[in-house]
Amino acid sequence: MLSTLPSAQSHFNAPQGSSGGDAPLADQIAAQKALKSATNVLTSGQHDAIPELLTPYEELPKEITGPTVWKAEDYRGEENRHKWVHIWTEQEIKQLEDASNLWLLSGRELGEIERSTFPLPESLTKTLLDLRDRLVNGVGFYLFKGLPVRRWGPHLSAIAYLGLGSYLGNVNSQNGKGHVLGHVKDLGNDPTQIDKVRIYSTNAKQFFHTDSSGGLVGLLCLYKALEGGESDIVSSHAVWNELQRSRPDVARTLASNEWHFDRKGEVSEGENGWVKRPVYALAKGQPPNRLISQWDPYYIRSIGRHVQAGLIPATTPEQEEAMKVLEETAEKLSLHMILDVGDIQFVADTHVYHSRSAYIDMPPPNPRRQLFRLWLATPEGEGEQAGGWRTVYKDSSHPRRGGIQVNQTPPKCPLDGE
Repeated sequence: MLSTLPSAQSHFNAPQGSSGGDAPLADQIAAQKALKSATNVLTSGQHDAIPELLTPYEELPKEITGPTVWKAEDYRGEENRHKWVHIWTEQEIKQLEDASNLWLLSGRELGEIERSTFPLPESLTKTLLDLRDRLVNGVGFYLFKGLPVRRWGPHLSAIAYLGLGSYLGNVNSQNGKGHVLGHVKDLGNDPTQIDKVRIYSTNAKQFFHTDSSGGLVGLLCLYKALEGGESDIVSSHAVWNELQRSRPDVARTLASNEWHFDRKGEVSEGENGWVKRPVYALAKGQPPNRLISQWDPYYIRSIGRHVQAGLIPATTPEQEEAMKVLEETAEKLSLHMILDVGDIQFVADTHVYHSRSAYIDMPPPNPRRQLFRLWLATPEGEGEQAGGWRTVYKDSSHPRRGGIQVNQTPPKCPLDGE
């Protein structure tokens, strides 16, 4: 496990707006324009678990060991911050700013940013690839501090953020509108309308959950709330171990392939309005420490209309109890953090749950709390962005596995919530 991420040493001495090297700036921009994007592959979307790929509960681990199992107390306090917090150096910020300005000058679309089209110095690349391994195969979380988002503004900040993310995975669509640059912001939606409204677009509490990213989730803080909006994370493997010790009946229920998750209307033609999958699943043949959890209680609570239509069964008393115990256990084992302006939180969507407290925005004319969000696919297999965990879904090796895709909706990168 990494105790710290290495500080990148500058390989560039080019002026602002350049990515360095011997070529004149105009030539560099022309060369970048000439690169063809590979982003024409659409997000795979949501799928049912394939029963034949599921490891039976009796063969699931009773205790998971290794770096994916961590205790919050080992990361609390100033003396432990070096284990999971990295403050950007001036050199790293300049490297990222130079690359971002070069992209801005090229005139290319934000949706074309990917690792092959957003070159970074070798040292900064190593920092990000070390982070990727830590997220995919290690503790599954990290916090970067100090991006000058106020000075950069939303456009340059979005370029830099997408550029960083491109070294960790492939961007996925996060909603039916095709947003690959997401916005966690209160848009005035009613959080009680859970069959229609995604909670990230409200100021309501988010219980412990995973997203549908296909690998990794990133949050970049642009503006803070007046109060609340604080974050907690927990190892879903630590939760599993605790459940196996104290409530194996709950662990069994969570591993059953009898959970129906609502899709809140973000569905392509001919698809069901829900997916059926376990909360905890291990693909057959995979090591015990690759037990994946996908969970969000809001997507269970909102299935009522499908139940009333006779399409799926209602949640059972055992499932209701499992939901309660899972939340309580996650809260008991969690690590608390506060995102300041310019902070980026990355978490593994395979083995880390995250939550958010309800919040109150600053009064006008102050800006509302806002975070840029990335969903980054890390498919199994070989290649720059592959090497992720095998899932029990048919798109496990798809380059943009997971996410939300409605029909042929193209990807979009809006600079504000909509």
